[in-house]
Formats: sequence, structure tokens, C-alpha cells
Amino acid sequence: MIPPLMDFSRLCVHTVTTKPWGIEETVRRYSAAGVKGITIWREAFLDKGPAATGQLVRDHGLKVVSLCRGGFFAASSANRRAKAIDDNRHCIDEAAALGAPLVVLVCGAEPGQALGDSRKQISDGIAAVLPHAAAAKVRLAVEPLHPMYAGDRCAINTLGQAREICGRLNSPWIGVAVDVYHTWWDDRLRDEIGACGRGGWLFAFHVSDWRLPTVDLLEDRGLMGEGCIPIREIREWVEGAGFTGFIEVEIFSRRLWAGDQAQYLESIKDAYLSRV
Repeated sequence: MIPPLMDFSRLCVHTVTTKPWGIEETVRRYSAAGVKGITIWREAFLDKGPAATGQLVRDHGLKVVSLCRGGFFAASSANRRAKAIDDNRHCIDEAAALGAPLVVLVCGAEPGQALGDSRKQISDGIAAVLPHAAAAKVRLAVEPLHPMYAGDRCAINTLGQAREICGRLNSPWIGVAVDVYHTWWDDRLRDEIGACGRGGWLFAFHVSDWRLPTVDLLEDRGLMGEGCIPIREIREWVEGAGFTGFIEVEIFSRRLWAGDQAQYLESIKDAYLSRV
């Protein structure tokens, strides 16, 4: 097992993790706490706009790690699929204005539609926006989501499925985001991480924990160490496959949002050093 992390030089926190804070307070607090990277939720810059938000981040000594999120390509109608492609092109433009090198894709699913159809629409949608991403020099990361979301949120549910899209599209601008919350259960995870590393597709690594019991499928993630995910072991696999980038804390939790966010941020730092 690899040793614990010793400092915060690779710590990134997603703005949704401390959702009660507005973007200006978020940036100020993260900077003061020694956090080095930030992933921006698209809604976070609605008031300031992406360019001004990116400047705010840089003025506080933080690095924009990614913009979250694009995707939602799957739809039963051609018109909705076309709108999704247009929105993803707009998202890529926002990322470029923000100074984000990466857009994370939550790929979507259509209730009642065969998963195979949704997966083809996802692959076709990504192919349609890849030239725009390449021109903007913004990479795209396919994030597989836990199978509990297969019916209505994301039809890409394993790292293997995400890797197949990357292999099919064969572009340096497409890769994967490995989120332990969504992938820890997969008995092929270690092999798939290795295959993604060999393909040059490991673009992002997200951490949180799976609480027992989980009381909400979307907004009850745990702080690292509160659940059953072997986070450090998965980090060992990811780093063994060549990933050296930021480690992103992404926690959706109404329970944690209800508490003191400054104390929570300190708990994130403690858990990052002791559990990741």
C-alpha cells in the first residue's frame, strides 16, 4: 500500500462540496486553507461569468482543474440530442473562458430507452463535439456513474464502457474521470485503470466515500473514511497507471452542507491526508 499524502499540493475541491458558499467565498476560503486546485460547477459562475470567475480563481493562487459538467447526450428525439450537442459546445467555450483544461461529462440516459441506444447516442454526441474541444484546447473526460443511475442519469456505468468510447474515438482530447464513489464496486476496476493508463486516458481522479446505510442516492456521499470504499488502494492503482494530477474531493451531501462549512473544509483536509 502506498503511503499517505504528505501535503496539499495535489488537493482539489469541487465547489459543490461546500455548496452553501457562493463562488467568491469559496475561492477565498479554499485559498486561505491551502487548497491548491478547484473544480467549478457551471452554476457557480452564473452571476460573474466564466472569464471573471477564472480571473478570481487565479488572483487567489488557485488552479482551475476542471469545469463540471457537460454531457447528457442521450435522448429519444433528434431535436433534444442536437440541443445537447449545442450545449456541450457552449460548455467547452465556457471552459476555455474560465481557463479550465478539462470538462467532465455526465453522459446522460433516457428513461425507457434501451441502454445500447443511449450508449450509441453518447458516443455519437461526444464525437460531434470533439472537434470543438480540440480547437478550444479543452479535454473531455467521460465519467462513468454507478449503475443506480443507469436508467435516468448516465448509461455509462463502468470504466470499461468509458474506455471503449475513448478507444473508438481515438483522440488525445477524450479520456476518463475515475470517481471512486461510482466505480469502487467493479471487480475489473484495477485492470481497467491500468488499461486507461496505457491508453493515456486517465484525466481525473475524484474521491469521497460510500456511507452505510446510504439514505439518498444522490446527496448522501461521505467524507473520506466515513464509508466502505478502499480509497487509498484505488489511488495506488491510479498512480501506478501513471496518474499524477490533482485529487479532487467531490462530495454531494445535504448532511454535510447543513454544518459549519469552515469546519467541514478542515475535516476534508484531515481526511485527505489520513484516508486518501
